[in-house]
Amino acid sequence: MLCHLHISNFAIVRALEIDWASGMSTITGETGAGKSIAIDALSLCLGERADAGVVRPGADKADIVASFDISKLTGAQQWLAEQDLAMGHECIVRRVVSNEGRSRGYINGVQVPAQQLKALGQHLLSIHGQHAHQQLLKQDYQRQLLDAFAANSTTREATRSAWRGWQQLQREYSDLQQSQQQRDAQRQLLEYQVAELDNFAPLDNEYPQLEAEHSRLSHGNTLLSQSQQCLQLMYDDEQQNIYQALSVVSAQLDQLTALDPALGNITQMVNDALVQTEEASRELRRYADKVELDPERLAQVDERLSQWLNLARKHQVTNEELPALHQQLAEQLAALTGNDKRLQQLSADIQQAEQHYMAQAQQLSQQRQQAAEVLSNKISASMHELSMANARFAIVLQQLGAEQASANGIDSVEFQVSTNPGQPLQALHKVASGGELSRISLAIQVILADKITTPTLIFDEVDVGISGPVAAGVGRLLRQLGESTQIICVTHLPQVASQGHQQLFVEKYTDGQATETRMRQLSDDDRISEIARLLAGENISASALANARELLCAPAV
Repeated sequence: MLCHLHISNFAIVRALEIDWASGMSTITGETGAGKSIAIDALSLCLGERADAGVVRPGADKADIVASFDISKLTGAQQWLAEQDLAMGHECIVRRVVSNEGRSRGYINGVQVPAQQLKALGQHLLSIHGQHAHQQLLKQDYQRQLLDAFAANSTTREATRSAWRGWQQLQREYSDLQQSQQQRDAQRQLLEYQVAELDNFAPLDNEYPQLEAEHSRLSHGNTLLSQSQQCLQLMYDDEQQNIYQALSVVSAQLDQLTALDPALGNITQMVNDALVQTEEASRELRRYADKVELDPERLAQVDERLSQWLNLARKHQVTNEELPALHQQLAEQLAALTGNDKRLQQLSADIQQAEQHYMAQAQQLSQQRQQAAEVLSNKISASMHELSMANARFAIVLQQLGAEQASANGIDSVEFQVSTNPGQPLQALHKVASGGELSRISLAIQVILADKITTPTLIFDEVDVGISGPVAAGVGRLLRQLGESTQIICVTHLPQVASQGHQQLFVEKYTDGQATETRMRQLSDDDRISEIARLLAGENISASALANARELLCAPAV
């Protein structure tokens, strides 16, 4: 609840300190005294647009600080914790506006943008102006009020979740359908490309192997003739070869080594060369024996290399990248084929999701229908207390088709009223006057008091246009609402002002050069005088004072 409000240099307020109590507080004062100044300041403090015009003339800035007790406000506590702005069970909100129009906002001493002030304000208080009841004419707002009374948040969230799932599947199906023609053209190209590569079947690391085999086959004659020539020089020439020459050298060194052992190492190296030459000759002979001159195989390898080069050039990849491209295109084709299967699966999933949504929406509709009957009776009874004795109120629900369904369900909710005997029920905007709308709105607020999560409700002259017995009924309803919710009500009606648990008086002073608005809490005696003034005007008579005492001493409800 709102505990304290500090206002400095705001509009015609120089300095104002207000302590607020629980229950119902009424604010009265002369016309033009600025009875709504505190409410305007609170609105600014909680994120409303600021400009230099709100700064008191001659001051450099306007400063507004509001303190709230949030010990019972789990919503506000959770929001502050999520924003890392929590400070126990107290919340202090501040707004500073310079005379140049710049503003700064603070929550618990931390500077924040105005959007965060406004977001927090939704958890702290709700302001109902003179024309706030016009919102009651909107069907969306009517549905929200019915849902608040029905306390069906769990079913509503399940319905929203089912709606989101259904819509997501429909969007995916639509996207796939829209790209169907493009996918068909792409699939035809991929099918041709993959079939061509499937037929060619390039293998990893095949290209370098083909290059090596092609080189060997194309140079077969050279390899065979020159390897045989080498073999002749090394071993096979009967007249002179390397092996024979090394044998002669080895024999002579053996003799010399016997004379000088220092030649032993050289002798050993020549003997090793002799062994290596013999081994190399054997290997070269085996190689020459295996060399084949195979023109047919050479033609086959040449043809495959030619195809390989052409395909790589066609797909603009390197020769080595062709097998990877084949795999990539095959995967793309499989994915496109999978999209077609996904379309078929989505069709079944969408039907199932729609059935799930409709089941949740039907359950929500049943809860609303049950609540509508009870709430209609309660509002009708409350209207009777507000001097609308012949009024009837009804909440009419109409189930819509799947094509008109939304995240809020399948119900069209309409508040209907009949204010005169014999008059049929009709939509509010066709029947109810401004004063009647105001009374109906107030009746709903009282009925929904135990459902309201906002701890403070502010009514800024919502009783405009009513008087007499109606005003007394409005006062009683507001006080009843104040038993469970902090109520701050700006009023000009004595019947409403007298119902407050406490009363504040706004007065305006001027010294001929500057004007200043002040607000003070009235004592019991002061309240009698103020109620009498509201009853009789400036010339307060004894009977007005007596009537004021009677109003203040009358039973609250």
